[in-house]
Amino acid sequence: MVRAPRDEGVSLGTPAVELLPVLAPDWQADESLTIEQILGQVSGLRESVDSATVRALGDGAGALLEAARLVVRAGNEREPGERWSYYNGNYFLAGSILATLSGTTFESALKGNLLNPWGLARTGFETSAASVTRWNGTTELPLLGYPRTRRPSGGLWSSVPDLLSVGEGLLADRALLEEIRRPRTRSDDHVAYGLGWALGPSGRMYLNGRLPGYRAVMLLVPERGYVSVALANQETALPALTRLLSDMQQPLTGDDIAKAVDDFAA
Repeated sequence: MVRAPRDEGVSLGTPAVELLPVLAPDWQADESLTIEQILGQVSGLRESVDSATVRALGDGAGALLEAARLVVRAGNEREPGERWSYYNGNYFLAGSILATLSGTTFESALKGNLLNPWGLARTGFETSAASVTRWNGTTELPLLGYPRTRRPSGGLWSSVPDLLSVGEGLLADRALLEEIRRPRTRSDDHVAYGLGWALGPSGRMYLNGRLPGYRAVMLLVPERGYVSVALANQETALPALTRLLSDMQQPLTGDDIAKAVDDFAA
């Protein structure tokens, strides 16, 4: 999402309402709200649009824009930039902006702006033929579809090689990397956060992903040109994955970050 505005010559400080004029009649959110604040999870938007509401919008071509409409119609509960709070409604807005800038659907825009240029051939929203069964303890969980309207906030299938390629792509694009890792949070927020990534001491960037039966963790140490990824198909695996990645990077940084990565729980 950060690459598309840059490539289109659009500043991250552009107010979102200027990029989504079709939503202007319903816009009750702060009109100064920017792309940067949305991606930094410091939008201050009222967190009233939940997954059930979004799922009910269906999978039609205009459903994502309708999800974004619900988000901005709910308005702000605090000023943009005041406090960090992770809210998937931010991504419904960001996905709509990406689609609008690209003049296509969110899925096509993501493919054209990221998946294809970075050679991520084993990443996409369709269930992979190579997908592994998910588990909660000893209980096998069925595969469930991920609502199209929620796709800007998740639902991608991927693989360790492709995720490592994402890390390598970021390390190779220093301007993009530095934009993403610049903190958008205040010192009294409970997490330091850039654009889509939590930030740790020693310059690390990390995130984790959670869906029932699956866990994923990714860690970058830019100053060392280091990226690591761990995936599991077990509900309870996140603490073990964060411990593994923390132990792997500790010789480089001297820091134990297992608890911080596990607690992020985005």
